[in-house]
Amino acid sequence: MRTANSRAYRMQRRAEQVDQTRQRIVDAAVVLHGTIGPAATTIAGIADAAGVTRLTVYRHFPDDAALFEACSSDWLSRQQPPDPAAWADVTNPSQRLRTGLADLYRFYRSGADMLFHIYRDIDSIPQSRREFIRERDRQLTTLLTPPRTGSAASQRRMHAAVGHSVSFWTWWSLCHEHGLSDGDAIEIMATTIEGVASEAGFPGQPITGG
Repeated sequence: MRTANSRAYRMQRRAEQVDQTRQRIVDAAVVLHGTIGPAATTIAGIADAAGVTRLTVYRHFPDDAALFEACSSDWLSRQQPPDPAAWADVTNPSQRLRTGLADLYRFYRSGADMLFHIYRDIDSIPQSRREFIRERDRQLTTLLTPPRTGSAASQRRMHAAVGHSVSFWTWWSLCHEHGLSDGDAIEIMATTIEGVASEAGFPGQPITGG
């Protein structure tokens, strides 16, 4: 019995050590992605930061996609991501736009360092994650775009204006580079979209005004 208990303890301890090593690797990758960016992050750099060998990194993560997915999941678990489902419950287009941008810009501000490097290096990250990010941004744009009407050209202008408002780089320019508050940035974008809506002849209540 003592031998069996000893074996079980060793197996449990080994599993804990494996989990701890894996977490060290993920933590190291998250730090590097958020400081120098995915494009400059190497397996050797991650191994050095985690205090393990390159072989150990590959033993836990056989390819870049698996490692990046683990890093993304770990980082997101520590954030409060936007909640588009809550935006969809807002029926007034003006209120929905402002609600969505407020939620999105809050997320951008809280995760600015990581998001800057991810969006900057987006062409270097695994294709599956790159496509996921781009598709998510398209879906957010569609959700916040007022009901379509008018000519195809007016619809394109409206979609482009809303797409610009949800872009991380729009928030970065207004709030990080120019020092505006999220509220000021939302007001600028909502006013811009109101102008596009008026010119395009979109019906219903103004985009601004809540």
